[in-house]
Amino acid sequence: MARPKKASTTTAAQETTTVSSEESSVLNSLVHSLASTGFDQKFALKASEAGMSATVVWGRHEGVETPRVLALVLPAGAWSRSNVDEVQMLSWTLPPPDTAQDHYPQFAVVKDAEGKLEAVFDLAPGAPHQIDRLPNLREINEYKRIKADPTYRWSMRMYDRLMKGFNALHERIYQTHKDRVNGKNDIIEEVAKLLFLESFRLHHSDGALYFDHNGKKLNLKDVFSAGHMKANGASAVAEIQSAFEHFKLHPDYVVTDDAGEKHPIFDKNAHLRLEQPGNYEAVLSLIQDLGPVTDNRGEVVKKQGTLADIAADVLGRAFDVFLRANFESKGGLGIYLTPAPVKQAMLSLAFHDIKVRTEDAARLVARDGKGWPAFRFCDPACGSGGFLSVALSHLRRTLDEIGGKATATDEARRRLFEEMCEHSFVGADASPQMVMLARVNMALLGAPKARIFYTQNSLISPQLQPGTFDLICTNPPFGTPKFNKGQEEAKKAHEEAMEKILETFRSDLAPRNGRGGGYDYSPTVTGLAMGGAPNNKGIWKEASTNTDPAVLFIDRCLQLLKPGGRLLIVLPDGVLCNLGDRYVREYIMGKKDEVSGGFHGGKAIVKGVVSLPADTFKLSGTGAKTSVLYLQKRLARKDDSEKFQDQPQTDVFMAVAETLGYVVKNNVEDYSAGVPNDLAAIVGAYVRGE
Repeated sequence: MARPKKASTTTAAQETTTVSSEESSVLNSLVHSLASTGFDQKFALKASEAGMSATVVWGRHEGVETPRVLALVLPAGAWSRSNVDEVQMLSWTLPPPDTAQDHYPQFAVVKDAEGKLEAVFDLAPGAPHQIDRLPNLREINEYKRIKADPTYRWSMRMYDRLMKGFNALHERIYQTHKDRVNGKNDIIEEVAKLLFLESFRLHHSDGALYFDHNGKKLNLKDVFSAGHMKANGASAVAEIQSAFEHFKLHPDYVVTDDAGEKHPIFDKNAHLRLEQPGNYEAVLSLIQDLGPVTDNRGEVVKKQGTLADIAADVLGRAFDVFLRANFESKGGLGIYLTPAPVKQAMLSLAFHDIKVRTEDAARLVARDGKGWPAFRFCDPACGSGGFLSVALSHLRRTLDEIGGKATATDEARRRLFEEMCEHSFVGADASPQMVMLARVNMALLGAPKARIFYTQNSLISPQLQPGTFDLICTNPPFGTPKFNKGQEEAKKAHEEAMEKILETFRSDLAPRNGRGGGYDYSPTVTGLAMGGAPNNKGIWKEASTNTDPAVLFIDRCLQLLKPGGRLLIVLPDGVLCNLGDRYVREYIMGKKDEVSGGFHGGKAIVKGVVSLPADTFKLSGTGAKTSVLYLQKRLARKDDSEKFQDQPQTDVFMAVAETLGYVVKNNVEDYSAGVPNDLAAIVGAYVRGE
């Protein structure tokens, strides 16, 4: 697995040309108008008909290029051709024949020769139709959701409101109205607790909302509002604190891991720490005073909106961005917060392959022996649940797109998705704080019982069982600790702990008979071997306690996968490139037969390697060079379920991302810099088979 090469994708700059002076002044005016709204990239088209002129335009939102838009001016007297069939035909015939499939226009804005008449079209294959207006720069990438959800535009407006409001709240509590918190991360925790109470209030019947306070029965609906807080001050604070104590261990938010251990959403020792009534009032006003809900045409459909009316993926994204923008990453904890473009790209690759393979699509909607959804997703180092939340959104879209009896109707898809929210998502982490944030994150997305739990060490925990997951996406901890002079005791304790872990990673190693000792290696479907390493004679010896945890996580994740399951993992480049780690690469894909060119003896097929920019984890204080490794676990033999089939290694997709659509400035991801999100182009190249 050599170092990745740049994907053969075409950049916007390479496509951009200028509109010639011979083009219609009406077209120039239309293109200028579209540019003023952010569709500022253009590619002039040559129209074969006299009086017709056209240009393709597009823009970029948060580093991702929008779908192409056809700006078209019809000849004089030809307005009758402004119908959807004619315009769609022109959208395919006007661009040059070598146009990439995803660069053909997906929308069109059509003008007459005098510039007085205008029509706008959605050119979606199979169902093109006229629409009232062109989606704006931000909406156009979400247009499928806007069509499916009549209030999605309102949800997106609420996203803006919440993002600005969350950040203002954070600054208020941290700077101007300081409260009983120790730092920035404590503020995030307190907001998460209040979001939990609001979610509980909205999704439970009136009878479940009563709690005891000072000998009285109170209803959460009566006390949990900005108005009640403003009128009652400190006494209202005490009531809400009592409510949190009552509801934090509610059984609706208790999940059970594979070892049978139960986990509430909050620890029993977690308490609401905020004391200032003004801070409570500010939070409640932000999340409750949302105004009327409007449909995509601006008509009021509900007088007073709530968080329950906001599309779940929008609400979850708002919380995730708030978390990433304000989380204090000192001590390397920011490594938990994988950048959004990386998460989206990894899940896009996985779900694309699941959709296009009939067998995988069938397994996605299959049932287990107990009648529950059989598909299982896992992140064994889940942090704040970023991969889980993105996977949930991709799952929703995938269920809408695949066929079959299980997804034949809206009701069938809704029921299946609800069941999968409870049974299909598993996350584990060694940070109780991160586990709590992940639980709240998934609750806001409509999955309060997602199986996310604390574990001391995912590498050895019985809470995660081998051979039980279909898809794993993860960014595990990597790198070995450095110990300074005077830290001998800490170094010794680390080495002893690592040795105990390494002992459990030798189930595929059998002691050799004879002099010299060592082990023989024989791969099994649910075994482990990275507690050892082969010497130059191919004899396996016990691995060093300096073994990078990333190596162990590769082994563990492959163990956790079902045969045929998929793994996408962020790794330090050394594992993929260093000569000393060659045995890890051979362990994954097998050794190469120099005669046939095939690889034999490995546990997985390497699907792809995507190199990430050096500043990917700059927010967490590290410049470690990393890549995404995409593996598919080999299938088991039919005559022996613990042995692998000798499947051929196929071509490996390799690409290099140089930018992610933003620059890190003042400890914030700044998307206004105008740099491209190379991962979007790389995913497009993978989908097209380039």
